[in-house]
Amino acid sequence: MDAPLQDCTIEEQRGIVRFLWAEGVKPVEIHCHMLAQYGQSTMSQQKVYKRVERFKSGRTHVTDEGRSGRPSTSRSQNASSPQEYRN
Repeated sequence: MDAPLQDCTIEEQRGIVRFLWAEGVKPVEIHCHMLAQYGQSTMSQQKVYKRVERFKSGRTHVTDEGRSGRPSTSRSQNASSPQEYRN
């Protein structure tokens, strides 16, 4: 572990979870390995457990499935009232 990985995608982390789970590594150990490499960018331990459960139930891909409905949106912290969006 010479150089921690600073940049990573969620798909990359999910792939690592899938690989290590297939190797028989426990979820808590998977999270520890990832934390050592990705630091603050690591997915939470709860997400590792959820991802392992999905792989156990037969899921094989690491990308998100399409969803119906409106996409989620966010507002900046500077936007304090809905009136700011009317202009």
